[in-house]
Amino acid sequence: MKKLLLVSGVLTLLICSVSVLAALKAKADLQDAKGAPVGTAVFTEKSKGLEIDLKVSGLTPGLHGFHIHNVGRCEAPDFASAGPHFNPEGKQHGWDNPQGHHLGDLQNLSVGPDGKAHVHVLIPGVTLGEGPNSLFHEGGTALVIHAKPDDGKTDPSGNSGARIACGVINH
Repeated sequence: MKKLLLVSGVLTLLICSVSVLAALKAKADLQDAKGAPVGTAVFTEKSKGLEIDLKVSGLTPGLHGFHIHNVGRCEAPDFASAGPHFNPEGKQHGWDNPQGHHLGDLQNLSVGPDGKAHVHVLIPGVTLGEGPNSLFHEGGTALVIHAKPDDGKTDPSGNSGARIACGVINH
């Protein structure tokens, strides 16, 4: 009987651990303004922040700004429904801004001549769990790719141009 209780307890702990780990992942399926799929981003909580594994295709070659936006909606054709950048700390835009950058600011995405890109990005300070820096605040968040490169300093969006792809970040 004791062995049965011990095994049952260990299994319960394992199941709880697996569900906690599963809760620390999220995904966004990105679409262009015509509704065609252009990529997928997988978000994984790590000890040093949130990791994004982004794979895209069908984009114009070159640099593109991409950011986490503050609203979990992607209504084509302009994706304005995704709102401004994710900025729970009330900072200015851009990695080169002396006043700090939004948590939704990401480095430029480099798309190859074949229209494809695959990047891993770590965002310190962002979580999929509870709290003010969670991507799952009320209203949700979205990942947006812009037409032009982000200049790294101009508030509020780095002069990165039109929003050309968007994906709601979901559990």
